[in-house]
Amino acid sequence: MALKVELRPHERIIVGNCVITNTDQRARLLIDGENVPILRERDILTPETADTPAKLVYLAVQLMYISPDPQTQHGTYFNLVRDIVTAVPSSWPIIENINNHILNGDLYRALKEARKLIAYEEKLRTHLATQTGDVSSAA
Repeated sequence: MALKVELRPHERIIVGNCVITNTDQRARLLIDGENVPILRERDILTPETADTPAKLVYLAVQLMYISPDPQTQHGTYFNLVRDIVTAVPSSWPIIENINNHILNGDLYRALKEARKLIAYEEKLRTHLATQTGDVSSAA
């Protein structure tokens, strides 16, 4: 089944191992193929923007998703999640879902679960900031 993607002017998208940048007008693409990784610009993290532990986990899963050999990122990923679970044991259910998707080869769903981990981390940071009265750490 083909995927329809509409790109805003100058928006980028990753298809396979290629970065495609749209021109100055809206564009609609029809992408047909099996098991081709596709990431919109808004879903892409870079090493510079992966500035929290949960975002680093997302980045590791993202690299698995777009890599022809995802196992090269497994060591990094499992080290990161071990550290997170040690620091925040309540994150285990989300990590377990990510792990299951990775082990089943469904890296797109693993990415979606990693987004939930980022949201959970942000919720914890906001809660901690309100408890300590430190509004600057919630931002």
